[in-house]
Amino acid sequence: MSELRATIQLSRGEFALDVELACPPGITCVMGPSGSGKSTILAVLAGLALPDRGKVTLGDQVWLDRARGIAVPVHERRLAYVFQGLALFPHMSGLHNVTYGMQHVPRADRPAKAQALLDRLGVGHLARRRPRTFSGGEAQRVALARAIARAPHVVLLDEPFSALDRELRAQLTSLVRELVAELGVPLVHVTHSVAEARLLADQVVRVERGQIVARGTVSEVLANLTTLEE
Repeated sequence: MSELRATIQLSRGEFALDVELACPPGITCVMGPSGSGKSTILAVLAGLALPDRGKVTLGDQVWLDRARGIAVPVHERRLAYVFQGLALFPHMSGLHNVTYGMQHVPRADRPAKAQALLDRLGVGHLARRRPRTFSGGEAQRVALARAIARAPHVVLLDEPFSALDRELRAQLTSLVRELVAELGVPLVHVTHSVAEARLLADQVVRVERGQIVARGTVSEVLANLTTLEE
């Protein structure tokens, strides 16, 4: 699959973001203290925010090029975006939340494929229930199933596991690694957790005050790091 690349320059008051990313298939963890620009990077990659200058490409597809006036809408980018708020549709069952994004799958096949994915993530019993009845961990798994069900070309995760206990977080990070390996796509994961990055990352990018201060493998970037300052 293709590499996700981005150059982003953005100024908002006293905050300035100036980064260049190269995310090959696999998991890139973007780390840094609060306010460093991590979530803004994801928003630009997703098409939810426009930088002042910059470019986003996936292989030979140009998603954003400010100089040429190109800005592909988020719904045309074939990506999955999972964030802390989850944004599951409250009026839909767990199964319908997952089938909602499966336009690439023949309609008759969607329920069975969605059920199989929920089963794999250990939440098959939630297929006919509404999100208000889900626990935090259950909601995370349904949101992840919905994201993967789209067969995305890029996956973006914005601290979706931050409210979970250590055991459940470890289970979900293991599942994420399996699913991304099968999809063969770039995944960009924003996190404060050094332990989480060590479990997940193929590449780590550290951001501070809108600048990339380190990038490389887990051992290169996180060898002497145990926590991130808020």
